[in-house]
Amino acid sequence: MTPKNRRCFPGEFVQVKFEKFDDIAVVTIDRPSRRNAVDRETAEELVHAFSLFEQDTFLKVAILTGAEKNFCAGADLKAFAEGHGNTISASGNGPMGPTRMRLSKPVIAAIEGYCVAGGLELALWADLRVASSAAIFGVFCRRLGVPLIDLGTIRLPRLIGQSRAMDLILTGRSVAAKEAFEIGLVNRLVEPGEALSSSMQLAREIASFPQTCMRQDRLSVYEQWSLSDEQAIENEINRGMESLRSHDAIDGAIAFSEAKNWRHGKF
Repeated sequence: MTPKNRRCFPGEFVQVKFEKFDDIAVVTIDRPSRRNAVDRETAEELVHAFSLFEQDTFLKVAILTGAEKNFCAGADLKAFAEGHGNTISASGNGPMGPTRMRLSKPVIAAIEGYCVAGGLELALWADLRVASSAAIFGVFCRRLGVPLIDLGTIRLPRLIGQSRAMDLILTGRSVAAKEAFEIGLVNRLVEPGEALSSSMQLAREIASFPQTCMRQDRLSVYEQWSLSDEQAIENEINRGMESLRSHDAIDGAIAFSEAKNWRHGKF
């Protein structure tokens, strides 16, 4: 991430940074004095940032992170106590912002420090989670009587299984990064301070693949949750046909036949 390939948009954001590094977008919650807790304005800016990412056809992968040593401590409860908390509605955007958005492109959460309560729900929204070995996870809002309403009760059991999810949801206990990795909550565990750089490396790897096939397979995974077996099979075929009709599959088959070093799992 060098200055020469970095573009940012300070005029459009106050609580969030939106930056482009070639075909990778980096969205940073920039409220370090509140451990990057999300208030109403921040939630709206996060939605705006990811809408820009989705609409920009050049961008391939986004990274969501937090400024200065913490990912996100959840909703800004000080703002809530003062009478101007996050917007809560059965329709539209989630209280934390983008948690109900289904993007056509992947998002990686780069996690340092605290990733708790609504911050955990933001991380669950991402496709992949890269975490510092010093990161801390947990449903800390359990201790305060604040519910999970950014799909945490849905995504967490789907990700790590109902038994483990119930343990976290009912107790609100602190979960160290090592345990989070072992139970499948975290995909990659890295040294402290390296979550963003490691996420950038992973994002560039994903961005280097043929995009049509990768995106269609990704969407099929998400869509199958609400489908019967028969519908899921049909949907997978339809998504697959979209990939096979693209130039990606043809170009890939030609490249495979001509490059022996691609075989046996080598790239």
